[in-house]
Amino acid sequence: MHVAAADREGAFAGFGLPGTPGTGEFWAGAGAPVVIPHGDGGWTTLFLWRGSSPVTIEFESWSEPVALRRWKDTDCWYAEVRMPARLRVTYRFVAGDESHADPLNPAGAGADRSIVATPDAPEQPHWPVVGADAVLPVPRTRIRWASERLGGRRTVRVHPAGGGGPVVLLLDGDDWLYLHPAVTAFDAAVAAGELPPVTLVFLPAKDRLAEFTCRPELWEAVRDELLPMVAESDVTADLERLVVAGQSLGGLSAVYAALEFPGLVSRVACQSGSFWWTPDAMRLADPLGGPVGGAIAERLRAGVDLSGLRVAFDVGEHETRMLPHCGLVESLTEQAGATVRVSRSASGHDRAGWRHALLRDVAWALT
Repeated sequence: MHVAAADREGAFAGFGLPGTPGTGEFWAGAGAPVVIPHGDGGWTTLFLWRGSSPVTIEFESWSEPVALRRWKDTDCWYAEVRMPARLRVTYRFVAGDESHADPLNPAGAGADRSIVATPDAPEQPHWPVVGADAVLPVPRTRIRWASERLGGRRTVRVHPAGGGGPVVLLLDGDDWLYLHPAVTAFDAAVAAGELPPVTLVFLPAKDRLAEFTCRPELWEAVRDELLPMVAESDVTADLERLVVAGQSLGGLSAVYAALEFPGLVSRVACQSGSFWWTPDAMRLADPLGGPVGGAIAERLRAGVDLSGLRVAFDVGEHETRMLPHCGLVESLTEQAGATVRVSRSASGHDRAGWRHALLRDVAWALT
């Protein structure tokens, strides 16, 4: 990936933007990042920013930041970024100490991020395009949870998609509430008949590293405190069929729960699980450079019967360093007797790429 120099009038004509950059005519025709084929089988994406100060694009896990170049002395800043085949990525513009969504891109992810996809990236049905300034629907039912085991207070939202049914516990729940429209997507998938009615429980994390790194306290608290409160709420919820959905450290925690709390967790949708994790990993200069499969692989090798477990694993195909860790855990889990589904998403370590797998794999876990 690199930034190419445009050094002539009409340099962006190949992107469908003729005219002189920086003029009113040019900006009137400018829009979301334009993606065109590149000769190596990949793509070149043109990003534009209108302003007077230098700006940088930061991508979610996929690449190093890219500084935009200024077109002569105009207010047009640009970058031509090489992208591989099949990529969906979250990005933001950073100017000084401030982060911004792309004002030209209608596809947002929270107030300061946007999403772009190459034309060959698979569609994500049921996930609507929402602007960076959109206010996403928030479930009316909320549980004020003051956990004795975890400490502190948190608000857990509960949504009965299609009237409610099996509980789907969404780790990092606030991300799925406020950055990505999970309520809308699950409702649409249920309405389309691709998912049975479910009860979504959006569980926010207060300290991800403390709560999601193979510690029993979280799952004891979910079992003994949170789920009884869900059962007592005014929402239909089938606690006998619980799916835990988690990404990154949340995926690690979901699989850990299936290993250590099999009476509680027997269905898992795991995206890009942080299976590099060991108790010493964060003290290493390179946390991902430790034993392949980390603590979960070690636990699986020690012997465990997972014949009652259904687990769907997904990881971004561009997560080069994650793939060995995830691949080993996937194979060891299947060898331990679990029913396993394995897939790869057109993304890096990025929630924008996990969205389709989330719906699909929750549906599969409930079959």
